[in-house]
Amino acid sequence: MPYRVLIVGLGQIGLGYDLQLDPALRVYSHARAFSQHPVFELVGGVDGSEKQRALLTNTYGCPAYSDLRSALAQQVVDVLIIAAPTPLHGVVLEEVLSLGQPKAVLCEKPLSYDVAEARAMVQSCRKHGVALYVNYMRRSDTAAIEIRRRLDDNLITGPVKGLCWYTKGFKHNGSHFFNLLEYWLGPMVGFQVIDPGRQWDGGDAEPDVHISFRNGSVVFMAALEEAFSHYTIELLASNGRLRYEQGGQQVQWQAAIPGELRGYTVLSGEVESLPNGMHRYQWHVAEQVAAALGGRSHHLCSGAEALVTVENIQSIIDTRAKLLAA
Repeated sequence: MPYRVLIVGLGQIGLGYDLQLDPALRVYSHARAFSQHPVFELVGGVDGSEKQRALLTNTYGCPAYSDLRSALAQQVVDVLIIAAPTPLHGVVLEEVLSLGQPKAVLCEKPLSYDVAEARAMVQSCRKHGVALYVNYMRRSDTAAIEIRRRLDDNLITGPVKGLCWYTKGFKHNGSHFFNLLEYWLGPMVGFQVIDPGRQWDGGDAEPDVHISFRNGSVVFMAALEEAFSHYTIELLASNGRLRYEQGGQQVQWQAAIPGELRGYTVLSGEVESLPNGMHRYQWHVAEQVAAALGGRSHHLCSGAEALVTVENIQSIIDTRAKLLAA
């Protein structure tokens, strides 16, 4: 029996990102990922927009509901996906747990903009015996998993030093790369705000900040989203350089080798490209959810790990606010 999946929120990540793209080549939405994966059955969606509900039904042949209560009254759900706007995450989860008990909840990132709400969400799922995961999808990609393996096996020798460029807010998009670096380098152990930066779109802060992780340090720098989106990480190890470009669509390793001049070590001209699946990133998340439900090892971000990300980012934002007030 396939696991039955319900999507709450039929916006871009829930449904829209890949509607106009070849389904054999691109999988960017939850609807396409869980409808394609053989372990799952997409049984419906929930959205207040009649247009979005019609799009889901016409594209995937499953019912769509205007409210969660109606959906759960008619569907048995194993996996519930929360793809509603971030301010609604806690409300949706609370309603889900009051109406039923799925095996797992996959929530969009960040878990919440509010630390207290994020803690309550983790505690509620723990209390009800529901596995909670957060959709930091890069952790499910083959290249990111390979980087973690190489770091763990000391094939990329730490501690590393790095630079991360991000745009569109530290909580909103910066959290993707903060969480990825926690996955690679271990927990944050300290930070220093270099420049408080601006507020993106009047809300989300964009500080420049130096962050120390257990196995390395990375400077986060905010670029200008209105100029162009820019998401890249460069890590320097004692045995080479890792470049994680275009949000993970291009990942390269250059090993350190003896140079022509005696006593010098340089980066090799030969570049190793690490295979990635970012053109089908949401399918890989579905694959990791299948592994988790099957009791196998997986690389999903747990609710508890996502809570740590929220807490760490908020501590940086709070320090930024104090600097601005001083």
